[in-house]
Amino acid sequence: MGSLPPEEGAAPAVDTPPHVVCVPYPAQGHVTPMLKLAKLLHARGFHVTFVNTEFNHRRLLHSRGAGALDGIHRFRFAAIPDGLPPSDADATQDVPALCHSTMTTCLPHLLSLLARLDADSSSGSAGAPPPVTCLVADGVMSFAYDAAREIGVPCAALWTASACGLAGYRHYHRLVERGLVPFKDEAQLADGAYLDTVVHGALGMCDGVRLRDIPSFVRTTDPDDIMLNFFIHEAARLSLPNAIMVNTFDDLEGPTLDAIGTMLPPLYTVGPLLLHERHALPEGGQLDSLGSNLWKEQDGLLEWLNGGRAPRSVVYVNYGSITVMTNEQLLEFAWGLAGSGYAFVWNIRPDLVKGDTAVLPPEFLAAVEGRALLTTWCPQEAVLAHEAVGLFLTHSGWNSTIESISAGVPMLSWPFFAEQQTNCRYTCTEWGIGMEIGGEVRRAELAEMIREVMAGEKGREMHRRATEWKEKAIAATLPSGPAEANLDKVVNEVLLSKKERSSGVQNTTNAGN
Repeated sequence: MGSLPPEEGAAPAVDTPPHVVCVPYPAQGHVTPMLKLAKLLHARGFHVTFVNTEFNHRRLLHSRGAGALDGIHRFRFAAIPDGLPPSDADATQDVPALCHSTMTTCLPHLLSLLARLDADSSSGSAGAPPPVTCLVADGVMSFAYDAAREIGVPCAALWTASACGLAGYRHYHRLVERGLVPFKDEAQLADGAYLDTVVHGALGMCDGVRLRDIPSFVRTTDPDDIMLNFFIHEAARLSLPNAIMVNTFDDLEGPTLDAIGTMLPPLYTVGPLLLHERHALPEGGQLDSLGSNLWKEQDGLLEWLNGGRAPRSVVYVNYGSITVMTNEQLLEFAWGLAGSGYAFVWNIRPDLVKGDTAVLPPEFLAAVEGRALLTTWCPQEAVLAHEAVGLFLTHSGWNSTIESISAGVPMLSWPFFAEQQTNCRYTCTEWGIGMEIGGEVRRAELAEMIREVMAGEKGREMHRRATEWKEKAIAATLPSGPAEANLDKVVNEVLLSKKERSSGVQNTTNAGN
């Protein structure tokens, strides 16, 4: 094998590099941080095979171009079936169906892929990969731990969500044991008093955490609910990997990690991964061409922000890849933004409105002409980092939250599901950088909240705190900082712990591409 390209900044190459197989959960918010981690491992000398589902592999090629995944030395993409019926929709699949399918059908497909990779390695053909030496699995793709054990290699997990969210999922089984979950009847699902029930003894969670702050899949009356049982299953199986990496940093979530870490394999903070990647990989290098957006990004947004926008004068609005709303809610958001008086960028996915196409009335478009830019998908990290952006209206997904923290931008949160409710609680009450929009958004209230964060007294304090968290996030990911040191530990103590397999796979002299 030849030496690594100099722009990758990797250590000197060895004859047969270690080969890591990365297995993200097949949704945008999981693929993005796993790809960042895969790039960091590649820069450390690993051959990488990145495993998407066939559905998402097609979407990635559609959004980024037919040749977007080709030509990176020692970095290859592979695909396995997800077990769901074929679909060409440009949208996130049904989440409960996808969770059930990955949990019950994907193990044999992954084992088949691993066998093919090793068969290619032992073939001796030009361009053959090295034998698989380790796996990195998404923390909710635990079948990959079984695959690693079966082929005799170490496996680390990447928990792509927050540590506080993980603490919430780890407490699910206790809530079931205490009879708080499932809910007794449909009325409790909307009973504010019941949702305000304080949850005592939730290991690693802040004092006063309420039932409404626990990841939302507890809100069911069905003891056989797919999502409730999926997370009980996956949270329990986090005891199986050799180590768990978390996309967070110690200053932000150290107490939570310390608490839940007493019952899990070693936990290592390696984030924020977007800053870790930015500091560790040279700009303009070969890996820059590898992106993870499953929707096609629109051009012109950064140019619009550069067009004479004053610092912290623009509101950025994006509710992620899964959140849906009614047409009535869409209109309340629209007129709330219009009524705030501020310029804004609004990311409106084609499938944002439940069961319909998102369409805004002409009178709204006329009212905001010249101070609004409506997009369908955009390079969010770059937008949040732009000096013109002063506020983020978000669903509080973890990628969005950690990107906003890394950019020093306060948040207005409208959580939709999963641990977004938990992230919202911490953002607002523990970290001091957010305010929550009520469950039923009202245009006048939204406009007033925007004005308060952008120019009010509370907003000034939120901006001050956001700047402090940004500085801490940057410090965590500087060269020789905690994120780099923790990833070094995972690499050296776990991923490289059994490079040469005892499962009958033989190294070949020309296996190394």
